[in-house]
Amino acid sequence: MTQITRPVQPAKVEQERPILGVSALGAPVVESVTLMSGQRELIIRHGTETYRLRVTASNKLILTK
Repeated sequence: MTQITRPVQPAKVEQERPILGVSALGAPVVESVTLMSGQRELIIRHGTETYRLRVTASNKLILTK
């Protein structure tokens, strides 16, 4: 009896997309890894205010003004 083998396909890696969908409340959903772009900190400007979003040593997000 002959057994046919097929090559194993590598798992598909989903490409990072800025917006993954919409939450139940209608807000856009974005992965933090996409938002942070591999960095531990980013600056957000909101009107005339500046905020800092950073990833802590325990992998939590902190937003400060």
